[in-house]
Amino acid sequence: MAIGRSSPPNTEAGPVARAERTPAPQSGSATGRSGSAAKSAPTSGRSGSATKSAARRAVDRSAPSLLSLSHRIHAEPEVGFEERQAAAWLGEALAEAGYAVTAGACELPTGFVATAGDGPLTVAICAEYDALPGIGHACGHNIIAASAVGAAIGLRDLADDLGLTVRIVGTPAEEGGGGKILMLERGAFDGAAAALMIHPSPRDVLRPPMLAVAHLLVSYAGRAAHASAHPEEGLNAADAITVAQVGLGLLRQHLRDGDRIHGIVRHGGDAANVVPARTTYELYLRATDLAALDRLRPRAQGCLEAGALATGCSLSVDEPSGVYAEVRHDPRLSESFGANARRLGRRMAETGDPRLAASTDMGNVSQVVPSIHPLLSFDTGGASNHQPAFAAACAGPSADALIVEAATLLAWTAIDLAGGAA
Repeated sequence: MAIGRSSPPNTEAGPVARAERTPAPQSGSATGRSGSAAKSAPTSGRSGSATKSAARRAVDRSAPSLLSLSHRIHAEPEVGFEERQAAAWLGEALAEAGYAVTAGACELPTGFVATAGDGPLTVAICAEYDALPGIGHACGHNIIAASAVGAAIGLRDLADDLGLTVRIVGTPAEEGGGGKILMLERGAFDGAAAALMIHPSPRDVLRPPMLAVAHLLVSYAGRAAHASAHPEEGLNAADAITVAQVGLGLLRQHLRDGDRIHGIVRHGGDAANVVPARTTYELYLRATDLAALDRLRPRAQGCLEAGALATGCSLSVDEPSGVYAEVRHDPRLSESFGANARRLGRRMAETGDPRLAASTDMGNVSQVVPSIHPLLSFDTGGASNHQPAFAAACAGPSADALIVEAATLLAWTAIDLAGGAA
């Protein structure tokens, strides 16, 4: 689920309209991972069932505004680190719900943090809202964002009684750029006992396999020449990509299960009658985990170097996004979420087909904070993520129903965490 993008500007955005500003989270190492979600918060004075019913009623009452928010974000897609409207709209909605909103959190203009409650147990709920270049919200981040706001509304009036601090973390640039990685490094998840989010999908999966991924931007530099009159004077940087692609294609026979290699030519030259002097190639390397990714890297690097060697060009490889780690699904939180899903009549597969794995920067959060990243299905008309038809479905009636259900499930899982069930 990632398209590589350059690093974000390091300027601070202005305050969210009508939002009360609070100090941005301080930089520093994030809370150490204990291996499972904490269970130390005081339980609510109400029964768990009554508390969940109250949360559900609050989400249901907010449904019209949540769906309007989702449709606005869907209609105005913004790519990573450019989600200015979406971040502002989400901040406004959270401020109106009684959250204290820090806009431009962690030195990211389109990041934010919103908090409510002052309990000893902090639960972070992640909102994503960036779109894919060219095909808009074909990964359903408008659904993720609206469901996070819905969960926030469901928990707002219950947080103090539950002993919770609810923290909504607005995370830009999941589709390449690694917004969560930057916010993790800069303190947005410090002190969190759990980090929760959902992801829309054609299927229901409680613990979907999510691969580690490295985003490479490969550049070759050669020498321009007239392609017909003086081709012998040129060093063809486009040929360097071709040689590298042949090597990578042949390497696929020898990849381990779970490894993936795929990419696109970003720039292949400027004119057919000029030997290309500079070319760029965007390449993703994926593997089941970070250790497997480290094994794959040198083999892919050899193919890239072969392109330079064969053509006499020079090679440079940059990584504009941080490496995304594999997702570690917390067992207790997953069990809680699955039980809540069954309560709403949704039967979720425990794990998905490993051949259908993608990647997310939520993986990096999950290495430090107990986390979940379940997939929730809706009627996509047979389309899958990153297809134009999937983007269209993400503003349809089934997607709207999913927002309300997902918000309820996130709120209920947070309630379980506070009560010790998770």
